Amino acid sequence: MSYVLALIFGYLLGSIPFGLLITRAAGLGDVRQIGSGNIGATNVLRTGNKGLAAATLLLDALKGTAAALIAGRFAPEFALLAGFGAFLGHLFPVWLGFKGGKGVATYLGVLLGLAWQGMLVFAAVWLAMAFLFRYSSLAALTAAVVVPIALYFISTPQIAGLFGLMSLIVFVMHRANISRLLAGNESKIGANG
Repeated sequence: MSYVLALIFGYLLGSIPFGLLITRAAGLGDVRQIGSGNIGATNVLRTGNKGLAAATLLLDALKGTAAALIAGRFAPEFALLAGFGAFLGHLFPVWLGFKGGKGVATYLGVLLGLAWQGMLVFAAVWLAMAFLFRYSSLAALTAAVVVPIALYFISTPQIAGLFGLMSLIVFVMHRANISRLLAGNESKIGANG
């Protein structure tokens, strides 16, 4: 029962739709009515407000970190479950008809809470790929491939396995981006629109 409670705790924390709450509080309306229609930082950036997008990114990450750290005070396995729950809550928030963000920020937050070294790996890979190719989605997807492999060597098999699963889900959530990358019409970093 404790395992289920850890998962539910993480899910409820992760399902807080910060992107929606922040844009509404700023008087910018419903972020789901613009761009991709999701609640993540990338779509908040489409409002033209970089500060709100940065706040969304930070808060979406911190809910994953908080879930892992709080639950981890009771048992290490609870940290894994709560972190995974927070990730799922962000992707499929009960409050928004199970339509949330794509999960990268919360993925990073859980990574910070469970294996901070993996976050450094993610950042290094993302920055290198973004610099070379200027596609944020490609950079995130490449980092999501590298992180579980790195975690296998620098963390526990359980954490590496969890991030392997989460990376697979990140790929599923980015299937439209992958299609655009393959078609050559994905937006580049810094491009208008």
